[in-house]
Parts: sequence; structure tokens; C-alpha cells
Amino acid sequence: MKADLVLYNAHVYTMDPTEARVGALAVAGNRIAAVGDDAQMMALLGPGGRAIDLEGRTVVTGLIDAHVHFGWLSIAVSQGRLDLDNVPTKVEAVAQVADRARRLPPGRWILGGGWNQNVWPEPVMPAAADLDAVAPDHPVALQSKSYHATWANSRALELAGITAATEDPAGGQIVRDEQGRPTGILLENAADLVDKAVPEPGVAEVMDALRQGMAQAHRLGLTGVQDPGQATVLAAFQALRAAGELHMRVLMHLPADNLNSAIELGLRSGLGDEWLRIGGIKLFSDGALGPQTAHMLAPYDGTGGSCGIPTLSRDELRELVARANGAGLSVAVHAIGDAANRTVLDAIAAAQAKTPRQTRPALPNRIEHVQLLHADDLPRLAQLGVVASMQPIHATSDMDMAERYWGRRRDLAYAWQSVLGSGARLAFGSDAPVETMNPLAGIHAAVTRRRAGGHPGAEGWIPAQRISVAQAVHAYTLGAAHASGEAHLKGSLTPGKLADLVVLSHDIFHIPPEEIAATRVEMTVLNGAPVFMSF
Repeated sequence: MKADLVLYNAHVYTMDPTEARVGALAVAGNRIAAVGDDAQMMALLGPGGRAIDLEGRTVVTGLIDAHVHFGWLSIAVSQGRLDLDNVPTKVEAVAQVADRARRLPPGRWILGGGWNQNVWPEPVMPAAADLDAVAPDHPVALQSKSYHATWANSRALELAGITAATEDPAGGQIVRDEQGRPTGILLENAADLVDKAVPEPGVAEVMDALRQGMAQAHRLGLTGVQDPGQATVLAAFQALRAAGELHMRVLMHLPADNLNSAIELGLRSGLGDEWLRIGGIKLFSDGALGPQTAHMLAPYDGTGGSCGIPTLSRDELRELVARANGAGLSVAVHAIGDAANRTVLDAIAAAQAKTPRQTRPALPNRIEHVQLLHADDLPRLAQLGVVASMQPIHATSDMDMAERYWGRRRDLAYAWQSVLGSGARLAFGSDAPVETMNPLAGIHAAVTRRRAGGHPGAEGWIPAQRISVAQAVHAYTLGAAHASGEAHLKGSLTPGKLADLVVLSHDIFHIPPEEIAATRVEMTVLNGAPVFMSF
């Protein structure tokens, strides 16, 4: 076999235990042909082939974001939605809305997200009146950093039909003042009322957004994404695939609303090819830490006795998981609080007990986030074969809130080392646009449990839960590939697997861990061909 591409004079980390580190690799077509030393690989180069001297750079297999709202993020960026992440005060957030209102015709929606009342000088929820003062003629809907609360103005509430007489939907809350009037804050499923009033982009617009998103992902070293699922985004991915323009390997979960249709059509998890395949049914068990809607076994510290919001009842969740698994569809269930994680594990255990092994889904069930576990539940992930789909950047972003609201319980918060020690599979992602999509920022957080600026000190937050660079990279590669049922196809630089790989400016396995966040992606190869190169 003659190689079309040879990368040499490099530090190549294959993630294959039979030959973990080599100096060069060869690519033939869209597959890894061989790995070895420079002379061995150069001898394989065929006529017209290309050899690239990497001058000591580091090579890893293509990185996979196991939980990213890729379509949502791409649309938000392409539409220029307001980004309020890291805006330090409510005044500044409102000022950005005012500026946008001055530049848009009356009646146009102002959309965006990222606000976080927990970092404001006065950490209290904002209100519709704040937005009404600067944008009375524009409907405004701004999602919180956690994306589990929406801040809407009066015009948006009016278009959504939300009044004092509107009842709270199941699994959601319309926050009200002392007179029972909506304040403009909608928690969990209540936000759907406003979402339905927002005009949806068409498939062609989403395709354009995804093209931009894929280019950005390549610059970050991502060759694959696993998206929690929107019907229009799936349609756009299919259209790109048909046109030969899908330059990303995509696992797409299906929204819970589509479960009945999926069962009627006989869809099963794993349907598709190496570019686009069906994952599981995305369900929500609870909310988030920021607005204290994550479902807890015991009340949050210092919040007057609240245990959060279960967005599905125990019986509803069991019924949905059992129906999905019984039809060959795995589930990907959002669970943040310890009560939510226990409820999901209970539901999966019940489903497995009634589903014959031969008819179970081809892909594993997953819990998305797994942010807080009770010690009694830690062994159950491995026992049930559940993938822990976690996002390391959440730990460093949320650590102050976790200390404030979870107190002593935080020892099993974002507990990567404990999860791995229990024998469970770990798949890492970003949860972008909630956090940055940059996987190197995630690896840095997993290894140091510190923010890029150094907080909270040399040992990091709950240092017992730090993991090694190799373990973190594994979660972004083989761990994510296992979650999509494709470990035989990708996730390591093993001869015969797909030629997806990333060239890094520094050897993240040997530099000081605090320098990982500043490491650059200098080349991304997808399907055997460079799709990004900066040298």
C-alpha cells in the first residue's frame, strides 16, 4: 500500500496501547496506513504523495466533542445573537440590548444568551422591566449561561401568550411577583412557551450556519461532534451530506418529542454511516446548578429549602426510557443533581430488566453532565454500562457556585477520577455555547481543575478528582467513539482506522499542565486530507 500523506519528525500519540508513541505516520486514502519511525513511513510514500515535516510538533487522533449544541451554536454565531457570557453586571447586559434595539427595526426579535446573575454584584434574577426600559418595541428573549432560564421582556411574554393566568407547565416555572404577575424569568420547561413564538430558521439558513461552524471546529481540532438534537439541524446535516459538504463526523440525538415518530418508522440508534448517524433520544431529568433547578436529594445550601425542579417525573422518565430502549433506541439523559442522576440510573436499570439483551440498543445509554453523584450511585454507571458524558470546563466555571450551593456534597461533583475508578466509560465534550467549544480548554480543566488564569491555586479545586492528560485525551477520542459505537472506526491512530488527526503546537503530554490551555491547533486532517493548516 502506497501512502498519499506522510507526517514525520513528530511526537505521535496513537492512543493505541500496542504502539502508544511513534515518530511518524502514513495515510493512504482516508485511512491510517501505518505508524512507525521516519524512515519506515517515508518508504511508503507513493508517487505524487505529500510528506510534511512537523518539526517536532505533536500529533493526536481527531478530537470529538461528545456534547455540543453544534447547530444551536452555529446558528447563534451566524445570526449575530447577543453573547452575554462574562458580562459582569446587569447594567452592561441591558446596555447591549439597548444597542441592538437601536440597530434593529421595531418588531424584530432580539435573541442571545450567556447572562449569569451569580457573578453580578447583586446576584438576583433580572426582570422584564429591565428590558422594557430599553427595548419596548422589540421582543427580547435571553437565555442564561446555563440555558435553563430565559429572561424575556413584556413584548416577548405577550407574543408567547404568557399572562398572570397562565399555569406553570409540567417541569417548569413562570417566576411571578407578589401579585402573581410574570416577572420575565422562565425556568426549565416554561421557557418553551417563548421559544415556540420565535421564528425558526429554515434548512438553507441552518446549512449556511453549519458550514461556518464546521470551519471553526476544524480550527479547534475537532473532527467529530455529538449534538443533543434539533429536527431542523438534523435535516440540514442530511442535506449537507447529500451535497458532499458534510465535513464533520456527526452523531445526532433525536428530541424527545420525536420518540413516537422514531418508533413508528423503526429507527434505531446507530443508523447511518461514518459521517452522520442517529444517536439516542435526548431527555431532560432536571435543570441546572446556576438557577438552582438541578434536582437534589437534599436542599441546596442557603436557599430556603429548595431541591430544584425535576423536569420529568420518576414515572414519566421510566416510561420514556423503557419505550426507547425497547425499540432499539438508546437514551441520552440530561442530569445535573444527585437526585436526577439517581432517577435516571433507576430508569435505565428498570428498562434493562424488561428489555431482552438481543433487542437492546446498539449504542450505550448515556447520562449527559453527571455533575453531582451520591456515593451510593457511583458504581452503577459501570454496572449498567452507562456512558458518563461530561464536560470538564463546567467544573472550573461552576466551582464557586458548587461550593456555595452544594457545600460538602461537592466532593463527588464533576468527579472524573472517581467515575473512571469505578470502571465507567467517560466521554468529554464542551456543552457549547454554554462554554467554549475549545477541547484544549477542556483538557486543561480536566488535568488541573483550575481556570486558565490560575484560580483556585496550584492544586486546583478538589484535586483528588484531577485526571491525567492521557485520560482526558482518551475521553475526547476513544471514549467519545465508544459512545457512538464507533471505537472500531475512529478514536485512535491505529492502522485501518479513519485518518482523522490533529497537529498541536506543543506536546501536551509533557509540558507543564498549566500551559495546555495556551497550546494551539496548527493542523487538522479529516478523512485523510487537511481541512485546516496554519503553517
